[in-house]
Amino acid sequence: MSHVTRFAPSPTGYLHLGHAFAALTAWRRARDSGGRFLLRLEDIDAGRCRPEFSEAVLEDLAWLGIDWDGPVRVQSAHRQEYRAVLDRLASRALLYPCFCTRAEIAREVAAAAGAPQGPDGPRYPGTCRTVSAGARAARCASGVPYALRLDMARALAVAPAGLMVSEEGEAPVSCDPRPFGDVVLGRKDMPASYHVCVIHDDARQGVTLVTRGSDLKPATHLHRLLQALLDLPAPNYHHYPLIADNLGNRLAKRNDAVTLRSLRSAGTTPSDIRARFGL
Repeated sequence: MSHVTRFAPSPTGYLHLGHAFAALTAWRRARDSGGRFLLRLEDIDAGRCRPEFSEAVLEDLAWLGIDWDGPVRVQSAHRQEYRAVLDRLASRALLYPCFCTRAEIAREVAAAAGAPQGPDGPRYPGTCRTVSAGARAARCASGVPYALRLDMARALAVAPAGLMVSEEGEAPVSCDPRPFGDVVLGRKDMPASYHVCVIHDDARQGVTLVTRGSDLKPATHLHRLLQALLDLPAPNYHHYPLIADNLGNRLAKRNDAVTLRSLRSAGTTPSDIRARFGL
């Protein structure tokens, strides 16, 4: 079976070894199967993404010997598509505006003994879910900032029964997105969240195999639910262990991971990097 895979970095900094492994993994799976390898720049966070980082992604991939098929999909050029996805969910009353600040949510969670935990921390307690339609409209009209949250209970009620999640090398498991609770799917300052953009883009680009780090494995359950609600195809998934440094720390931009361009300047070759990963 041929695969359509993708590499989809956010241009908020220079690529590091973890990115190199992600790109090489997806590229090899596509090329070894006679399929297609796609490149996407997830740059909708205008406050953190920069053009020079986007250009550097292309330079670093070319240096690694990675080529891609078709044009690069740049998310910032498709903002209206993501807004249309949110509109589809809203038309089915699956979204509601949340006016809570992070501080207000933190106080409410702290006051609730044994608050349930989600994949990213304490689960949102649903404060704004029961606000009346009139009150919501009045607050939106007055300019109060808000986020758009998924009404998880309603979404599960209208989703098809028997949804399954497929992971390579594992038996399919029942889809259970409940740990995410009423997750944020959109904000006023961004067209949509990662969860919305990624499932829309994968469908638009025809991705059949998503290869990504194990930290995103729990999100597959939420993504499967959104795919079903939006009548989108579900790709197969392969989650791999995260690349760590010599001290066992995950390689990440926020941890100041050594960049590919600094390794290149120090004399490291693409062959050295591939050999490090057994590729």
